[in-house]
Amino acid sequence: MFITAHATHPDAHMALALAAAQIDAQRAARGPGFAASLGLVYLSDRLAQQADAVLAELQQRWPGVHWAGSVGLGVMASGVEYIDEPALVLMLCDLPADSFLLFNGRLPLPNQRAHSALVHADPATHDLDDLLLELAGRTRSGYLFGGLAGSRNRRLHIADGVFEGGLSGVAFLPEPQGAAPHGLRLVSRVTQGCKPLGPARRITASERNLVLALDDQPALPLLLADLGITLQAPLTAMAALRQTLVGLTDGAGTVLARGGQFGADTRVRHLIGIDPGREGFALSDTAAIGQQLAFCRRDVAAARRDLVRICAEIRDEVETDAEAPMATAAGPAGPAAVTAAARPHIVGAVYVSCSGRGGPHFGAPSAEAQIVQHALGDVPLVGFFAGGEIAHHHLYGYTGVLTVFVAA
Repeated sequence: MFITAHATHPDAHMALALAAAQIDAQRAARGPGFAASLGLVYLSDRLAQQADAVLAELQQRWPGVHWAGSVGLGVMASGVEYIDEPALVLMLCDLPADSFLLFNGRLPLPNQRAHSALVHADPATHDLDDLLLELAGRTRSGYLFGGLAGSRNRRLHIADGVFEGGLSGVAFLPEPQGAAPHGLRLVSRVTQGCKPLGPARRITASERNLVLALDDQPALPLLLADLGITLQAPLTAMAALRQTLVGLTDGAGTVLARGGQFGADTRVRHLIGIDPGREGFALSDTAAIGQQLAFCRRDVAAARRDLVRICAEIRDEVETDAEAPMATAAGPAGPAAVTAAARPHIVGAVYVSCSGRGGPHFGAPSAEAQIVQHALGDVPLVGFFAGGEIAHHHLYGYTGVLTVFVAA
């Protein structure tokens, strides 16, 4: 159901020609049964200026295929990352025409028609948090996944057109009542990349983005205590504060999950200043009374462990479903009647990772993509390194959002 290709070349048309040759070879090996209807394309920002020409050529090469995607500071395919070099990755998807719908600024998503959606957006879009919340409300599951365009020049996203500003993407539709089953569902997880430095605390006094009290105690002394620093040694204190981030969760959520690590609902935000006079500190986000937070720092070992964990959780969920009794057209199936092909299995994946992650952060070229490939197996995968990650209806930072397509 999914075919991927990737290539690097300063000329986008040459990169596309190299990738198209890979696509054509795979399609020939699969025979005439493969009929692509949806395509995903991710361009590194070195090719952003050629995005319009790339989309035009994609539409010419594969007529009738709808294209969605984005620009990133890097792109990835199965086990390979291209960071800070001109490259593109493609995924062609053989999906029923009534199982998805593209949306963009000129073609809004109909209310409550979609089950979930892959979203790409310009990070400079005004009120982006509110737009994501509204978009999630237009889906039946309330679940979005994707990322913000990352680029040093044009922050573009693609949905049968090239767009700057706003958001666009692919909505996946539930099966119409009485229709033949699409046989495809999505499983998604968020992986965190930071290690908590202290306990979770609740915001009890705040003013816009300024946190004044935690658990009814002045906020700044608790921050300094968790970091083990004092303002009497300003150089040491400022060095520690510059490395410190804040994990923030809404009041009903849980900041820390199993093993004292961040839960999936925790959004990491920057610590942007302190106010010794009011004994508070400032975040790069609104601080609301009732929210929970914990201080943290980026940590390679913790990021690696958490990435392996979410891959294992996804595989466990799929394999658990595969062990459940299944029904065939002839009726309820016993164990002998269920073939391997009929069992739920992962057929493709999309991975959106922070532009601060990837091989350079994990310690070796393509290290992050290789961890995912090793954990999931030989699964067709594409993705990009984003300026912010989208999951549920939230914007994240320093995370990865892995979504797999599961066929039964």
